[in-house]
Amino acid sequence: MKSTIQDKAKLVNSVFSEVYNKYDLMNDIMSFGVHRIWKSKFIDWMNPSHNSSLIDVASGTGDIAKIFSLRNKNLSEITCVEPNEGMYKKGKSNLINFKNIKWIKANAETLPVEDNMYDFYSISYGIRNVSDINKTLKEAYRVLKPGGRFMCLEFSKINNELLNFIYKNYSKAIPILGKYVVGSTKPYDYLINSIDSFYNQEQLLKLIAKNGFENLEYRNLSNGISAIHSGWKI
Repeated sequence: MKSTIQDKAKLVNSVFSEVYNKYDLMNDIMSFGVHRIWKSKFIDWMNPSHNSSLIDVASGTGDIAKIFSLRNKNLSEITCVEPNEGMYKKGKSNLINFKNIKWIKANAETLPVEDNMYDFYSISYGIRNVSDINKTLKEAYRVLKPGGRFMCLEFSKINNELLNFIYKNYSKAIPILGKYVVGSTKPYDYLINSIDSFYNQEQLLKLIAKNGFENLEYRNLSNGISAIHSGWKI
C-alpha cells in the first residue's frame, strides 16, 4: 500500500513537471476555454464575504486563488498549497502582485498549517491526483474553522448518453494535442485514465461524508463533465 502511494506521488509529480509551463494554454485548448466558466461558477457557489479566508490546495497556476481574491477586492487572506516545484513557481509568479496571497510548497495529505484556520478549503482538479484521498479529506476538515466549508471541483461522470459518447471519443485526441503543445503524450494519457478511474458524483459525496463533513451537496457542470462538491465542518 505504501509503495503504491509513493508510486502515484512520483507519477503525478513527473506529469506536472512536464506540463507546468504550458498548463494554462493546454487547459484552454482542451476545454475550449470552458474550464474558466466552471471555475467562475465554483466561486459563485462559494459566495465568500470580503473577510473570508481560503486555503486553496493543489493550486496549480493559481486560477482559483486569483478569482477568489478579485471577487473579494483582494481583501481576503489566501494560502495556496502546491506540491510540484514547477507549478509552485509558475503559480507564485502568476500571482506575484497579489500581496494577500501566500504560497506553500506541500502535499494535500500533510498541510503545514494549524487547526481551525480557514473559512474555505478549495481543491480544483486536484483531488483526483492526491496519493491518499482519505488523508487529504481529513486534513481539509482539520484546517477548516468550525462552520467552514469544503469545496471541490473535479472531472466527474456524464449523465447524458450522447454527450458521453462524444466526450469519450474526443478524449482520445487529447494526448495527441498534448504531443503538439507540450511535446509529450504521457501527461494526457494519465489525465484521461485518471478521469475514467475516478469516483462518480455519489461515490465522492459518500467519501467526503465519511471524513466528517455534513450538509453535503453536489452540482453538475456541463452534464457532469465536471462537478462541484460542497460540505461543511459543523
